Formats: sequence, C-alpha cells, structure tokens
Amino acid sequence: MALVDLHAAADGVRTVTLNAPDRLNALDRPLLDELREAVAVVAADAEARALVVTGAGRAFCSGADLDSLFGDRTRPTGALRQVLLDVYASFLGIRDLTIPTVAAVHGPAVGAGLNIALACDVIVAGPQASFGATFTAIGLHPGGGCTFMLTQRIGAGNAAAVLYAGTPVDAANALRLGLAQEVVADPQARAGELASLYASRNPMLMADVKEAVRVAATSDLATTLDIESWAQASSLASEEFAAFAARFARS
Repeated sequence: MALVDLHAAADGVRTVTLNAPDRLNALDRPLLDELREAVAVVAADAEARALVVTGAGRAFCSGADLDSLFGDRTRPTGALRQVLLDVYASFLGIRDLTIPTVAAVHGPAVGAGLNIALACDVIVAGPQASFGATFTAIGLHPGGGCTFMLTQRIGAGNAAAVLYAGTPVDAANALRLGLAQEVVADPQARAGELASLYASRNPMLMADVKEAVRVAATSDLATTLDIESWAQASSLASEEFAAFAARFARS
C-alpha cells in the first residue's frame, strides 16, 4: 500500500493524501520519500491546476517518527543539520509549486505535520483540527521552516506566543489567529471545492497572483508594484479580460 496517494481529477485538481492512518500519518523516511516524489510529479504535470493536501484516518499528520528520521542523535551537529535539511526538502517542495495549494486539516497537525500544512497557500480546518507547534514542549527547536511560515501567516507576536507555549492551537483559535482560513464540518470537501474554483481560473494568472502574494509577504511596496504592474499589464490582453470588457461595455 502506498504511503502517499496522488489522485488526479479531470478538472486539474490533484490531491496528495498522507496514507499511514494506523500511525496517524507519522513521517518516516519511506513516507517522506513518497511525498517528495508525489510533489515532483505534480510540479511536472502540465495539466495540474491546483493541489489539495490531506491525511487519511483521524489525523492530518502526527509529526516525525524520530528514530526513523534522525537516527543516531549523538552525531556532530553539522551532520545532524544535513539530515534535517534533507527532511525539510521532502515537504517544502509544496511551497515551490506555482499552482494554488490547499491543506485540508481534519485532525491533529503536529510538528513537521504542521509544517506540511503551513507549506500550503490556504488552510481549511475541521472542528477537530489542532495545530501543534509543540517543539519547545519536547525540548526541540522549531525546524522545517516553521518559524518563517508561522510568522508569515500570523505575525511575529502570535508566532512567538504559539512557539513559546508549545501547546496545540484548536480550530477556533486557529481561525482567530489567521492560521486557518476557514473552519468547516468537512474540510476535505471544502478544500476540494476551493481547489476546483482555483483550477477554473487562468493558470498563468493564478501563478502570477501566487508569486505577487509571496513577494508582498516578504518585500516592500515598490518591489510588489513592479511585479503587479508587469503581471496586470500582461493580463489586460487575456481572452478572459477581453470577454469581461465586452460585457461591461454592453451593460
């Protein structure tokens, strides 16, 4: 049985499901290898228009299987750092995708599992979802881009509070903080609806919007305006905008 399932729908939506429900989708080397490959397949898929990431069973992902991922933890710090960077690369490829990405989090997303959700553009949570940046509670520094992605999503003060406490954030507080964009009864279904909507848009337009948002999150207004002006000028010549302009002229 595959540890990561990749499903391709006719509308261009791709769904990656972490598929080790018996262990709450805990991340070991084989699962991360399959995840890396699934993301690479999506990246190379010219027909892919949006991606949903979710987990099978009652958890999104319970985090790292420590022994499987890290092995001998008495090795020199530099050697352990290289191991960690390879682990991070297994899921951070999600951030590099040019298509919109949606995480459907129906249960616990803990540690590295939280990072997988954070790597997506939009997070849809279920009532039983929880987001566990629990690193400090177990004596571990956050990794996998957690400090960056969490700060980018909810701001420095909120990120510090979440990381210092090391306790899970429930669905209601995740929505309040902006960690999740929606809380719904069936997050997988809602994530699929959103992905289908995103997939129906012009793919070049969506890629440009995604890049503009990424630049805006880490840069200044002038840099963002440079990106926007080129992208908007290009989109003025699109068939979609021409059709809208014609309808507008007739109204």
